[in-house]
Amino acid sequence: MLKTQLHKNFDTGDFKVGANTLKQLLWYFTDILFFKSHIIPVSSILVVLLRLFGAKIGKEVRIKPGIHIKYPWKLEIGDYSWLADCYIENLDRVIIGKNCCISQRAVLITGNHNYSSTNFDLMVAPIILAEGTWIGAAAKVCPGVTLHSHAVLTMGSVATKDLSAYAIYQGNPAIKIKERDIKK
Repeated sequence: MLKTQLHKNFDTGDFKVGANTLKQLLWYFTDILFFKSHIIPVSSILVVLLRLFGAKIGKEVRIKPGIHIKYPWKLEIGDYSWLADCYIENLDRVIIGKNCCISQRAVLITGNHNYSSTNFDLMVAPIILAEGTWIGAAAKVCPGVTLHSHAVLTMGSVATKDLSAYAIYQGNPAIKIKERDIKK
């Protein structure tokens, strides 16, 4: 029976950081100073900083201090979306549509390791949150998952597969529990 052999230099496949070393270093210190320190609680300043590093951000987006964004240049956020102090490990693109909400301590992870490979090679896939989706507090979204229009992932749940439009998902792995009925 084969065993895994973990190496410092495992196979990263087609993965590319997407920025030069200087930009990565500048982002590292900007992230620590302005995002993780909570020194600037003003959303509009955090949005400007993210845009300076290549994030595509729509109008009236709310970003809370304490948020973790691995690579802002691989992030798109649509108009009127709200992001609390969540964790976005975006080795691949993360696309967040308009009017989305990502709650406190939610986790979006675009990378994982191939457990069937002896070298534990890296695998990455984008995450797409369509318009009106809501990721509940402490919920997790796995690599390659799409939440279709107005889907909800409830608090503490884990999305390992795509979520249907206007549906509410709960559990680990998340399963559809009911339709989302939006009232005026």
